[in-house]
Amino acid sequence: MAALARWCVERRLVAVLLWLLAFGGVAAAATVTGSAYSNDYDVPGTESGRATQLLQDGFPGLGGDSDTVVWHTTSGTVRAADVEQTMTKTLEKIADLPGVAAVTSPYGGQGTRQISQDGHTAYATVTFEDPAQDIDRSEAQAVVTTARAAGTDGLQVELGGTAVGLTESSGGHLAEVVGVIVAAAVLFLAFGSLAASLLPIATALVSVGTAYAGIVLLGHAITVADFAPMLGMLIGLGVGIDYALFIVTRHRRGLKRGLPVAEAVTDAVATTGRAVVFAGATVCIALLGMLILRLNFLNGVAIAASLTVVLTVAASVTMLPALLSFIGMRALSRRERRRLEEHGPEPELPTGFAARWSAFVERHPKVLGTVAVVVIAVLALPTFSLRLGTSDQGNNPRSSTTRQAYDLLGDGFGPGVNGPLTLVTHVDGAEDKLALDNLDATIRTTEGVASVTPVTYDTGGDTAFFTIVPESAPQSQKTSDLVDRLRTEVLPRAETGTSLDVHVGGVTASYDDFADVIVGKLPLFVGVVIGLGCLLLLLAFRSLGIPLKAGVMNIAAVAAAFGIVVAIFQWGWGSELLGLGHAGPIEPFLPVIMVSVLFGLSMDYQVFLVSRMYEEWLETRDNRRAVRVGLAETSRVINSAAVIMISVFLAFVLSGDRVIAMFGIALASAVALDAFVLRTLLVPALMHMLGGANWWLPGWLDRRMPRISIEPPESRAAHERLTDVVEVMEKERQQDVRDIPG
Repeated sequence: MAALARWCVERRLVAVLLWLLAFGGVAAAATVTGSAYSNDYDVPGTESGRATQLLQDGFPGLGGDSDTVVWHTTSGTVRAADVEQTMTKTLEKIADLPGVAAVTSPYGGQGTRQISQDGHTAYATVTFEDPAQDIDRSEAQAVVTTARAAGTDGLQVELGGTAVGLTESSGGHLAEVVGVIVAAAVLFLAFGSLAASLLPIATALVSVGTAYAGIVLLGHAITVADFAPMLGMLIGLGVGIDYALFIVTRHRRGLKRGLPVAEAVTDAVATTGRAVVFAGATVCIALLGMLILRLNFLNGVAIAASLTVVLTVAASVTMLPALLSFIGMRALSRRERRRLEEHGPEPELPTGFAARWSAFVERHPKVLGTVAVVVIAVLALPTFSLRLGTSDQGNNPRSSTTRQAYDLLGDGFGPGVNGPLTLVTHVDGAEDKLALDNLDATIRTTEGVASVTPVTYDTGGDTAFFTIVPESAPQSQKTSDLVDRLRTEVLPRAETGTSLDVHVGGVTASYDDFADVIVGKLPLFVGVVIGLGCLLLLLAFRSLGIPLKAGVMNIAAVAAAFGIVVAIFQWGWGSELLGLGHAGPIEPFLPVIMVSVLFGLSMDYQVFLVSRMYEEWLETRDNRRAVRVGLAETSRVINSAAVIMISVFLAFVLSGDRVIAMFGIALASAVALDAFVLRTLLVPALMHMLGGANWWLPGWLDRRMPRISIEPPESRAAHERLTDVVEVMEKERQQDVRDIPG
């Protein structure tokens, strides 16, 4: 690491230009190729997956994604001659567009059911040749453009559906701008130097920008969800600014102790930079842990987010040192530079609130530990009512065409029209057909069913399907209950004595199946990620207590953060005020990504906090002093880093995207609880109560474990040389938190 830092300092212009060229080249390539995102929730082997495959095999023209064109008249009816003529021509144009397999008009023979009872709303079904994940965005955009062109003052035309949703952008980059501005303000308050506060921002922006463009290109090679770039940017800005903050803080400390600029940069990268690489590696390992779930949808998200973290770490240990060498002593504020010139190098002693807080925790570990546990437990309570599922387009921004189409359909035909269920089966003979006719009548009387279409057979009569319109919206628990009722009660009775094997598909069914697969694999995933984290901490700190506490803290932070997410998004406490739509289920992939990301982010704080305690423990074998000094010397940086990350995450609520806002609030809550309640309150309180047991390791295990260190031996030697430089001043200093017991 030291050699890398020296190279970047000596060739600082080359290092910066290489990064700018990489950013420009990847961004240009992404602009030329365009995006190819896909939200493919299908999981092979599930019932909804079998229904989709059976439908594609029996009805090739219906296997693609189905979207809707909705039109509404404020005066007159949709049956008026001018309206019918306009929309018929429009639908004919849409039917001739590339990628469109069929268009079902309400003005045909069976179209009366596609016109509302009041006659003011009608819709047509547009069926694409391919599933939503394989539809080119330009094909969907052509349908949207053609349909919207038919709108007039008295005729409102909107579109809904998965493919149409791909054409809607997030509406700008307000979230990123706000997050960066807040982070810059916090950095300036922490450093007092404009130059030093801008470097972490610049480093994060270049690396995240490169990663964002890289994810666009990645979408052409593998399945990448449409929210992956925003998620990558959210994570990248948070960890990128934090990693740069840690390195700049260490660099400034070296300058204050009298090191030349080049040596201070090298020392910062060789020490804190090494810890940043360690922390970034754990984030990537945790994210790539999603690959064990073997879900294509999450594979792309894991690789995209990992790419972002890799580039932010790389920029932190290459581009940032070059920039630090450019600004020289301006990394310190004017007051700090003046003091350094007048008084010479001085040791940086823990003072102020951090020192007082550390002593306060030492005096009251039991009380403060109890308070922290109660806070976490109360916030985690809503997690017990967690319901995984996927929110529908009724939670999209009100200005979007998908939301307006959703509302028009709901008002005109009932909310279930926005998410019909499809029942598909193989048919073998006349007995099966008779059973299907009877099943049609049975389903009409089933609780939660609004209407049922007649049974449709393929040309050979071997496959049949019919569509059920629920009484409730796609994301409603009632619709999920209807799916369960059909699968466990209604259909098994109808299949008795026949060769029928009816599969339930559709939007809600596929989302519920996806959630069930996630839940089934979640314990394995959490166990692997937490176990890996404990193993890394065991090797780094040679203690059983430290990794066990870290694992418990991670689980506690995730549970409490999910409690907040459930209250806001599932219970609807404030979701409308935040512009995030009404109450709905929690995205099924959120727990997986949350565990991955939080594991890595909390590792930063854990390593930064405990490594200083561990260093003091090795020198003094005094647990109380080790915990007191470690907390006093690191809490300010941890809190500053947490404030920056929280600000960046919360700013993404302004994106208007429910999924991204869910990630933002979840991660911001988890980081806030992790930094302010767990790492700087509960962890030190527990360590004070456990005493020397914190550092216990069985002798047989100690002898068999490899010895690793986050900081290299040469950095420890440099630290000792710096101590000699200020030895006289250390003798003359007054007592501080390192000497005064709590």
